[in-house]
Amino acid sequence: MIYYTADQHFGHSNIIYLCNRPFNDISIMDESLIMNWNNTVASEDIVYILGDLIFRSDKHAAYYIEKLNGIKHLILGNHDHKWIRNCNLSKYFASVSDYLQIKDGETHIALCHYPMLSWSGAARGSLHVHAHIHNKREGLVFETLRKMDNALNAGVEVNGYKPVTLEELITNNVKFKESDNSVSL
Repeated sequence: MIYYTADQHFGHSNIIYLCNRPFNDISIMDESLIMNWNNTVASEDIVYILGDLIFRSDKHAAYYIEKLNGIKHLILGNHDHKWIRNCNLSKYFASVSDYLQIKDGETHIALCHYPMLSWSGAARGSLHVHAHIHNKREGLVFETLRKMDNALNAGVEVNGYKPVTLEELITNNVKFKESDNSVSL
């Protein structure tokens, strides 16, 4: 199976309040995210992480990464550049990039942490999977993305705080773009 996820922000206590996450504290959030991940992803599954995996944690990156199932590919986000300097990336990730193009079945997908207006194959039906906006539903960026059926938010707040398949990602994004609520646990 192939899964997509983003914006875990492991170790970042303020993200609970900034994104209205349903956790009482950072240890509960981190434990829940790891448990949800591992209840979904098997060791042989592929996971595309679209950035901001860890932020402001007092723990080493390995503390989190070693606990997560799957063959992991990291697409760098704006909060990843600090922790990756002290991490043996080749030990934990099959690839690390700023932008990646893949196929999931017959679907061509452009992966980038940041939402894009255009990408290779956009006019021919390819999809763009992004992150960065979390569950923010106001402003020009969201209003633009809301009209783009081919742009999908992989953020954990939109996807039940776990990695999801392409089919689940599409379903969750329809709900996210149509309602005022993100997907709950």
